[in-house]
Amino acid sequence: MAQESIKQEIRRLAKERNALLLAHNYQRDEIQEIADLTGDSLGLSIEAAGTDRQVIVFCGVHFMAESAAILAPDKLVLLPRPDAGCPMADMVTPDGLRQMKARHPGVPVVTYVNSSAAVKAESDICCTSANAVRVVNSLPAAEVLLVPDRNLGKYIAERTDKICHLWDGYCPTHERLPVAEVQRAMQDHPDALFMAHPECPPEILALAHHICSTSGMYDYAQSSPARKFIVGTEAGILWRLRRDNPEKEFILPSSRLICPNMKLTSLEDVLHSLQTMSPQITVPADVRERARATLERMLAVPRD
Repeated sequence: MAQESIKQEIRRLAKERNALLLAHNYQRDEIQEIADLTGDSLGLSIEAAGTDRQVIVFCGVHFMAESAAILAPDKLVLLPRPDAGCPMADMVTPDGLRQMKARHPGVPVVTYVNSSAAVKAESDICCTSANAVRVVNSLPAAEVLLVPDRNLGKYIAERTDKICHLWDGYCPTHERLPVAEVQRAMQDHPDALFMAHPECPPEILALAHHICSTSGMYDYAQSSPARKFIVGTEAGILWRLRRDNPEKEFILPSSRLICPNMKLTSLEDVLHSLQTMSPQITVPADVRERARATLERMLAVPRD
């Protein structure tokens, strides 16, 4: 079946199944094109909880579909590629986190949303890359455990007076961005601003004109008078940046900025998921309630 025919059938089935199609910012271009909404993992999960549609097709990775299932337990959540995981999320286990907590009794655990439901359930509060510093600074404790991203943890530690204990996890895609390639891109495009995701290593962030989440990159690109940007995050973000800012130029500094898990989902996978209403992602009730509490505490933190 031709790509356009697959897209038409996906849209027809989505309407028939009363389904909402969600695509993460790092998904393939054609997946973002057919989605009802594109965005970051938490933002999409909040949309899933608020929609009146009964089926959520989450084009992303496993922890994202879990978050949707946590916030929208009354809905059917489908993940077209259940083998699409997140290496960083897999770097921390509930047992490992319990051991860390035992070494630091009474210290609150701030867990990045890029984590499994089971790890969230062992935590005190969640954070995103956009609100991480605000969440940490909202806590009365003098120390915090930051899980699982060491790069985001170092970024937070530089912006808080709290003692930060870091889990040694990382995003392989952001971790493998070479300093030399960023420097070369900056030399080749001296009129460009470099924006970088806080999952990048500190030596990359030190080069950035602006450090922000994926949603922050969309806002920054639109509000900045600059006409050219070097983009320090996964390649999938370019689709929407270019769509929303056709008069501006966006440069990927390295061909290494591709997450293989985010690129697993194909149009054929989405079609098959709607045809079969599978694979379904569920979270056990006891885990779901504890994990939901960590997300709700985060959402209750006042905005600046």
